[in-house]
Amino acid sequence: MEKAVKEIRLVNMRALDDEEGMIVEGYAAVFDTVTDLGWIKEVIDRHAFNNADMSDIVMKYNHENSVLPMARTRGGSLEFTIDEHGLRIRAKLPDTSVNRDIYTLIKEGVLSKMSFAFTVRSEEYDYETDTRKILEFDKIFDVSVVDVPAYETTEIYARSKEQYEEEKRQYEKNKKENNLELEKEKIKLLLDL
Repeated sequence: MEKAVKEIRLVNMRALDDEEGMIVEGYAAVFDTVTDLGWIKEVIDRHAFNNADMSDIVMKYNHENSVLPMARTRGGSLEFTIDEHGLRIRAKLPDTSVNRDIYTLIKEGVLSKMSFAFTVRSEEYDYETDTRKILEFDKIFDVSVVDVPAYETTEIYARSKEQYEEEKRQYEKNKKENNLELEKEKIKLLLDL
């Protein structure tokens, strides 16, 4: 299984003024929305999370392991719900200096995008439109607040892009060979008349 870090566009986070403390919420993933990754478009099926392992998800800043986690499902500070729009998160950020800074940046609108890291169990490709549809996630590792998305530069996407391009070349070759065979059959039928 490939591990992928995925930037979701049109996904906003917001900070809530709450008596409970620093609460942030937003969508880590949006269903049935085309995301253009440059070399391929991607769509998440609305049932993709149904069987995903979401048992221990960490909320991070820019997917960084060097920064302390912001929240975590295992500790109860990070919650998920799946609704008609996508994967909704709600986090109560523990009172740390890093979380206070990030909370302030979210509240001021400086940080407003989310991303998540995952592996895929099932997917399908439309080589005609260069679209990958994720049908089923295997595991969700983290959700992240991101400032500058780096989706195209991650190592796994370079490998995934190469694999996709090779599969597309094979698809086009097979399509061309099938068309050639059909033309040969048509000519043979015409000659037999």
